[in-house]
Amino acid sequence: MKRHAEEQDEHLHKARKSENTSSPHGRPAAFRVHPATRFEGKFPFYRQPKDIGCFSLDADRFFYNDKSQLKWLYMPENVNKVNFNLRHGYKVFRKRDDSVKDYIDDLLRWILVNRKKFLLPGQDEVCDGAFPPNLHTDFVCWRGLLTKLLCTPYENKDGWLIGVTKFNGTYYMCEYDTPEKIAERETMSERQDEMCYWGYKFEQHMVAAKPDSQPDTCVPVSNYEAFCLVVRGRLKEHSLVFAGETDCYDTKEKCYVELKTSREIYQPNQDRNFKRFKLIKWWAQSFLPAVPKVICGFRDDDGVVRQLKTYRTLDMPNIAKDIPNPWDPAVCMNFCDQFLTFVKQVVRKDDPKIVYMFKWYPRQDITWTEHPQDSKFTFLPSWFTDPDQQGNSGSKLETSASS
Repeated sequence: MKRHAEEQDEHLHKARKSENTSSPHGRPAAFRVHPATRFEGKFPFYRQPKDIGCFSLDADRFFYNDKSQLKWLYMPENVNKVNFNLRHGYKVFRKRDDSVKDYIDDLLRWILVNRKKFLLPGQDEVCDGAFPPNLHTDFVCWRGLLTKLLCTPYENKDGWLIGVTKFNGTYYMCEYDTPEKIAERETMSERQDEMCYWGYKFEQHMVAAKPDSQPDTCVPVSNYEAFCLVVRGRLKEHSLVFAGETDCYDTKEKCYVELKTSREIYQPNQDRNFKRFKLIKWWAQSFLPAVPKVICGFRDDDGVVRQLKTYRTLDMPNIAKDIPNPWDPAVCMNFCDQFLTFVKQVVRKDDPKIVYMFKWYPRQDITWTEHPQDSKFTFLPSWFTDPDQQGNSGSKLETSASS
């Protein structure tokens, strides 16, 4: 895997060198990220996002066009006196292989079985002619990719690598692991791996399979199952359809909820780091689909949660204002808007087999490379782009109506 990471980086470097010499006509060669103050100003128009569907992935990662994997929030009576030992069950954790890339396949499966949701009023699916039909949507991607974009102006540690393919007028975006991310995963210690497990175990303590039931913390934890919301939104001139895994639903407030863990805060520097690095990611992840709140379990170094605290998504920027040089949500959204405009300027060829790779590292500009048909970065499968391949998605595909 290390050699694979090195080969990928070398491949991108060679392509970048080729692009420099060819000097793409009429297209910007790079996008400047810093200083972040260049994105200051009025908060851009972001239309109230709307849920347009959902899907579930079962214990075998089979796709279902329904809510079968939706979990329900279970709040303890006393949030200041809980005792969740997140280390329990780690040895029998059923963990997915993070090196296996899913690309955006499950979102594409959802699009295929919900094509009518993309038709214009009065438009007939049969007469549309395209397969899948013209989505009348600028960008399709996972929510996590957009979250990463919103945080980019303030990110000082991790870079990113994003592939973009234009097909039937829509820009499909897919995140790839950077060589550094691959190396980090391959050298992860047992302690680090266990701490990743703690987040999943916390979710098990906080959710129930049915609205009127209680959590079952005795069964082994698995991160194979998932419930995902599909959301439609608009950021200024860019129409968006994105999907993201959602933790649970609160029947009392009638809203979806995100669940997080964080280390207990005792020192001023811990408080600053929490507000600077965690809250921005929580805000970005929850603001995009209009999830109104995040419930955090504060844990000690032994993985025991003793207190829960609720953070309202719209309050998070104000909570972070008391730190030096706080992050600004307008900067995050303005950056995302301008980056999406940059993508439209660069990605000219409408071809599902051609991929444009956008690369960024902290304190650097965003650069891009164009990769020819059927390169190793091609991510739109033939079962999505070729009508003759429909139904050959390599996964069980339940097409029952989404409830």
